[in-house]
Amino acid sequence: MAFTNSYRRPVALGILAEEELLGPDPYDVNFVFPIHPESLETDRIRLIPFIPKVHVKAAWEVLSVHHNELFRFYPFVIPTQDQFLTFMERRVRRDPQNISFAIIDKTRPDNAHPELGGGSLAGLISLFDTSAEQLVTEIAFVMIFPAFQRTHVTSNAVGLLMKYCLDVPTASPPGLGLRRVQWHCHSKNIKSKQLAERVGFRDEGILRWHWVLPKELGADGHVHLRDGDPASGKPGRDTISLSVCWDDWENGGREKVQQQIDRRV
Repeated sequence: MAFTNSYRRPVALGILAEEELLGPDPYDVNFVFPIHPESLETDRIRLIPFIPKVHVKAAWEVLSVHHNELFRFYPFVIPTQDQFLTFMERRVRRDPQNISFAIIDKTRPDNAHPELGGGSLAGLISLFDTSAEQLVTEIAFVMIFPAFQRTHVTSNAVGLLMKYCLDVPTASPPGLGLRRVQWHCHSKNIKSKQLAERVGFRDEGILRWHWVLPKELGADGHVHLRDGDPASGKPGRDTISLSVCWDDWENGGREKVQQQIDRRV
């Protein structure tokens, strides 16, 4: 039987045009699940969908200075503000499986950025590969800015997002009722693995050769490849896979996370 394959590899896409970089106005987060603001706030932090027009100025002031540190273990390179905005528009907003949140630390006023509505921009945290059919998501792109590391911000942001994902819709405040929340990190990113385990994620093993990395990230990847590799010169990455499932959550997981949120450091 004859067959054809008309697939053509897409041409690499460049930076978006200026009028597209900030997304539509009003900003449409285009996420597969509802956003419940009352479920995304504690007495110390607030998670709000990342809106480029509001948040990019404060974000890039930090990302541009601490770029190598903050992006070290990610499988991509984003060296400029326009590339960052293009990533947030193409990879996040236009894909209904993904959403990014700005982490606002309500305990630290920031008079230089009144657009934040009180508090300081402490980092970013996202949900990727979210499936309404399979009731699963991944907490990803967790980026706590240096001035807020080793404070209440990390445990509050991660814990709050876990509650939003794993509590059921009839809870008060309402959750999404997901059955599984994943956490993936570079096999060398021990701090990320320790953070996940501290809030109740269970190690499920290593995904070997999970990512093809840009050449710039070779120092933390596998650089020894076989002859004829289609991505020759680009290193590979192993990924640690962890998860919290609904039954973990209902059997002590929720209480463990709440203890982390309530800690005063």
